[in-house]
Amino acid sequence: MNPRNASLALTVAGTCCLGLAAAAPAGAEPRAEDDRASVSVFHGIPGLTVDVYANGKELIPNFKPGTLTEPQKLDAGSYDIEIFADGEGPDGKPALQKTVEVAAGGNATVAAHLDARGKPALDAFVNDVSAVDPGKARLTVRHIAAAPAVDVRAGGTPVVRGLENPDAKTLEVAAGTVRADVVLAGTGNVVLGPADLDLAEGTSTVVYAWGSAEDDNLALKVQTLKGMETPPGGVNAGESDLMASGGALPAWAWVVAGAAALGSGLAVRKLAVRRG
Repeated sequence: MNPRNASLALTVAGTCCLGLAAAAPAGAEPRAEDDRASVSVFHGIPGLTVDVYANGKELIPNFKPGTLTEPQKLDAGSYDIEIFADGEGPDGKPALQKTVEVAAGGNATVAAHLDARGKPALDAFVNDVSAVDPGKARLTVRHIAAAPAVDVRAGGTPVVRGLENPDAKTLEVAAGTVRADVVLAGTGNVVLGPADLDLAEGTSTVVYAWGSAEDDNLALKVQTLKGMETPPGGVNAGESDLMASGGALPAWAWVVAGAAALGSGLAVRKLAVRRG
């Protein structure tokens, strides 16, 4: 789990090196396009419209909460990402700042969000776009909300425990629809769900839980990346960071649906959370 920023200031500074690997076919000559990275930006801080700058140049103006950009092609290298309240850049003090090293040929999402205590944070996530097996899909759950840790349950039994901000789980699953519920970590208090999530074959679905439980504005954002089908005769080179467990229904099914549950039923349920 990443350490949390204990500073009371809004500025978050640091360096995040993205381990993004090019995926050129064996024996193929590198193309110019392979030297560029695909980078998306997600704005997950409620109530604040911002301008995003990269290396002193405006990248995204008038960026509203809940917005996820389409992937942008960027040259490999170092990017000083600065986020200003709308209209206050580039000469003012950024609300968030982070230097991101972008390696060639990869795919990443930079997310401005709240940490578990409700303070602004900026994190860069690598998106796994390697091929999945036939009939499969990839699912990533990213907890970037000002909310407590959660457990995902199958039939009342936790199968994933203590998922915290800004942790994530990535796994390969059978394409289809799955179902589960979510409880506060270590309790039997159902706070979300049950809910369903449909996953298409050959896609990578990234589910972001964002917003603030205390402010009652938790929300769900889904990012779908396509083109992960395994070619005929191909071999899946990807790996999951969560293994399926035994039982009538595999653990991944409940993890996937639990991610969907984080974004459903929020209008009728609220997590009673007090900032630490």
